[in-house]
Order: sequence, then structure tokens, then C-alpha cells
Amino acid sequence: MAETEKIKLSVEKKLMVGLVVSILLSTTLIVLASSSKETVFSPYVRNADGDYQYQQLSKMRDTLGESDDGKSGEKYSIYNTMSTPMLVNDWQDPHRTMLIIAAPEKPFDAAEAQAIHDFVTEKGGKVILAANSTNAKRVAEEFGVLFFDAPVADKKWFYEVSDATDNRMPIQHTRLWSVASVSEDLDVMDEAALRSPCTEALVSAGTTDNCRMPILFHSPTAIQVLDIEDDNRDVNVLASASDQAFVARSGFDINNAANPKTGKTDLIVRIDYPNIEAYDTKSDGDNGEVSVTGSIVFVSDHSVFANHLWDAGDADLTGKQQCGSDFYQIEPAHSCWDTDPEGLQSSQGNTAWQGNQLYFRALIRDMMEFDNDELSLQITRNTDEFNIVFDESRHVSSIVTQPFTEAIGAVVLLTSDAYLKWLIILNLFALLAIAIMVVPEKENWRHVFDLTRFRERPTKVDSSLYQVRVREAFLSKVRQFNDLTRDEFARKTPAEIMQMIRDPRLVELVSSARSYSNEELREIIPIIRRWGN
Repeated sequence: MAETEKIKLSVEKKLMVGLVVSILLSTTLIVLASSSKETVFSPYVRNADGDYQYQQLSKMRDTLGESDDGKSGEKYSIYNTMSTPMLVNDWQDPHRTMLIIAAPEKPFDAAEAQAIHDFVTEKGGKVILAANSTNAKRVAEEFGVLFFDAPVADKKWFYEVSDATDNRMPIQHTRLWSVASVSEDLDVMDEAALRSPCTEALVSAGTTDNCRMPILFHSPTAIQVLDIEDDNRDVNVLASASDQAFVARSGFDINNAANPKTGKTDLIVRIDYPNIEAYDTKSDGDNGEVSVTGSIVFVSDHSVFANHLWDAGDADLTGKQQCGSDFYQIEPAHSCWDTDPEGLQSSQGNTAWQGNQLYFRALIRDMMEFDNDELSLQITRNTDEFNIVFDESRHVSSIVTQPFTEAIGAVVLLTSDAYLKWLIILNLFALLAIAIMVVPEKENWRHVFDLTRFRERPTKVDSSLYQVRVREAFLSKVRQFNDLTRDEFARKTPAEIMQMIRDPRLVELVSSARSYSNEELREIIPIIRRWGN
């Protein structure tokens, strides 16, 4: 007995050592892999060192959500996701949810791109994808959009920057300005609308159809809408570079054959998918089908969201110059957004750039369903009924949080990353070790099989009864959901039962005499599972 206890104790010690080693090893590997990386473009970092604070999205989050004092901000409901975009279609109220993907640091795979496409085109979801690299390429191709692999250089539409001593910084033809519309294609806007600046009052009122706003880019690439067969999509180019812009793949010589001119160099493209059916509270107070619009906006530069371009105060601190600066008159003199023939007209209103926040506030409001007359006023009058989700799954986290965020992503969906593979394997071993330690040993016992006794295989369900069984199972769920006994449910009239169900497809299943095919039944079973949730 003493010897047995000694052996058992030795095994427990070994398992405990294995557990500790696996945790330390998995944590150390991921920390080492991310130790040289700084967190940027995060909506939650507020006190980064030096210039890294200007590369965060914290000002954007405060603008769209609610400030610490609760007195400012658009007051959208702000969330984040750290695992994978493949979960977007499981979110609650996807047609009232916007996913913001800024600066993806790793490319999307085919399944993630398809999930985002379904989120927009089938669920009516909203997405803004901002990147200046081909990491956005897979998602863009799903919507018929091409991301180029090099920055845009524009010797006509670039803005000036000063240093800390107010001296002119060297010219960079990749620091572009443009004048963007919110919903109308630039080619179809009339001259008056093209020249009219949007004001704070127009943005707050949501009446920005016939005006434009200046927007600054740090180092955008070019995007191009491909000619594909899709009658359901409505494509609008909201911002573009000048006619002198080109893709700087090899230096900044416009005459270099390696630097292509794309004809029209698009910087912001919006694609809408109208007439998507979604389930929500209707204007009459009942729940039912409403028509919504799925929207996705591709932005050719993620820095448009960064603090130093989002907030006018931070922009001033980092030297961004307005059109009134004398730097625009120094050789080589060039135009600004209120002096260029294709820009804004100062006589029509205030043309000052107020940070990119003004434009994107207007864009996000226009993409959401605030003007949807089919939705309840209780929804459309309150911004907190609409969700904005920042995608953190494409970013590098801090050294401390990186192991935990990566572990969450691994649990949600297996990945091909080598470090995460070891993390999963080692932690599964740890869980197995714990299970071995806590499960008590059972007494010796043996199975006795009597081959002379057997039961026949139960009779298969007749395929002709599939529809009947599905209908009966659903009616049973309706009865239980409404807390009714069988007798109480039997006394309900067909009209009362239809009122309990509400969903038109399920009402048809219960009331219609038509015959459903097996494929139709397979499609309707998930709807039954979601009913009542």
C-alpha cells in the first residue's frame, strides 16, 4: 500500500511539472515572437510612448462612442472582436452593426473574406475596411475591388506639414488631400454640390447628400473597382486623387514605366447592397421582416483614422497645415482643397479641414439605418441601438496581452500559426493531465457480453413523414415557449397560433398545405432553431 501511494504521488508531481512547463513555454514563445512590436491602431491605447500615441484610434473611439464625462461622442454602442471575422454573421442585429477593420497586419483567408461578404450582402451588415497594403486584397476581391501594392504619389494634391519649430517639412507627394462625398459618386454630382463644403450642422442633421468634405491621407495606395457582373450592388467612388497621380512602385518618376497611372486613382469606394431582408422591430411596433441595405467602404489608407489625422488638435500638434498656410505658395507652389478648380469654394461656406472625424461621422451615420422608415422610431432615434465593432484580430497586441488574445483566437478557430499550434497542443495536454489527477480510480470490473441477446434495428422514419415531424416539433416548441399545456394549446385558434409564430416562413410551414422538399426542410430547420431566441 505504501509503495502504491508513493508511485501515485510521483505521477501527480510529474503531471504538475508538465502543466507548469507547458504554460510557461507557450507564454514565453508568444512573448518572444511579439517582443519587438509596438501596439498601433488600437482604439483602447491611450498612453503610448511618444509618437505612438498619435498612431492609435482612441480619439476615433471617443468620438463614435461616449467620452469619459458622458457629455460628448456619438454614443454608438462600442465593442471589439479579438478572435476572427468569421463570427460576424452570428452577431445580434447584424444590419445595425458596423465592423471597422483598420490597418490589418496580416491577410485574410478565404473563409474570413467570404464571411465578411455574407455579412454585408446577406445580413445587411456594414463594414469599413481601411488599409494601404494588399492585406485587404482577399476581402476586396470578394466585392470586385482591387487594392494596389504601392503608395500613390500625387504632385498636385498633397498637403504641407511643419516640424516642431514651425519650419516646412520636406515635401512628400504621398501625403495626399482629397475632397470626399458621403454617398454620391463624384462623376454624377452636379457642380454646385462638388463645390459646397459640408458643415457641422449638416453632418449633425444627416443631410450631407449635396456637399463634400476635405480629408487627409498619410500614405494611401490606389484602389480600383473591377468590372464584374453584379446587378445587386451600387458602386460609388467617394474620393479620388488628381489626374496627375500614379502608383509609385519604383521611385517617384511619373515617366517610369514601372509606375502605372490608373486613369482615375480611387481612394475611397463605397458599395451598397439594397433590399436585404432582416428581422427587427418594425415601425408599427411588431417584430417582422424589414428591408435594409448592406454597405462596405474601402479606404486606401488606414492612417485616416489615426489620432494625428482624426483629431484637429492632434493634427495641429503634428504640423498639418490648413490651406491658408504660406507653405502652399513656396516653390513648388501647388493648390489646396479650397484653391484647386476641383476643390471646394470658400464662398459656399467654411472650407477649413476639421479633422477626418467630421467626414467619417457623416459617412457612418449615412451607412447605418437611421433613415429606414420600416424600423421602429425607438431604434432610429437612438444611436446606442447601433453597434460599432473594432476588429482587433488583425493587430499586434502588447507583450503582456498578446498570449491571451492569441489564445482566445486559437480557441475560437484553429490557425496555421506555428506558435499557436504548440499553444493548443500543450494546453490540451495540460487539461488531460488535470483530468487524470482529479478522476478517482474505479474498482476492478469487467464487461459481460451476451451474444445470444440482441435487439433489431429500429424502423427508419418514413421520408414522407419528414415534413409532418418537423411541423409537429416546431408546434411543440411554440407551445413550450408560450408556457401552455397541450390542452390549452389545442384550444387556440389558427389565427392565435399564427400570431404567436409571426415569422412568415414558419407561418407558411404550419398553415400551408404545400409539400416541402427535403432541401427546403433542411433550410427551414435552422430557422426553427433560432426562433424564440
